Amino acid sequence: MKNRIKEFRARHDLTQEQLANLVEVRRETIGHIEKGRYNLSLMLAWRIANALESSIEELFQFEEV
Repeated sequence: MKNRIKEFRARHDLTQEQLANLVEVRRETIGHIEKGRYNLSLMLAWRIANALESSIEELFQFEEV
């Protein structure tokens, strides 16, 4: 799954740490998600989208494997 979290985070001038605090995860988790190394739950995807004033569809692009 590809994502645009880093791009949207930059638009809001947020660090990984700040976004992590907003969605109640560790900074490392945000880094892993941005690199595509973490399979996040739908609830976490929703919290990230909400924090970045976006939709899940805008942030995440699902790819068939």
